Amino acid sequence: MKELTEHIAKSLVDMPDQVSVTVKENEHGVALELRVAPDDLGRVIGKQGRTARSFRAILNAAGTKQHKRITLDIVE
Repeated sequence: MKELTEHIAKSLVDMPDQVSVTVKENEHGVALELRVAPDDLGRVIGKQGRTARSFRAILNAAGTKQHKRITLDIVE
């Protein structure tokens, strides 16, 4: 999941070298923290959160295949 998240995020932003993903596993599943450059935050979130919602839908579908619940937190 980490590689998928990094790949999608790097394709969206202007500064792909500043993309980092942290994985935290808990009793509910996997929590991913995505950090990007402050200038790229709007690109990852999108208008009215549409890009972030789509991002989460893709990760949810990939997690369903692995029988895991995946959450994505976009951190400033």
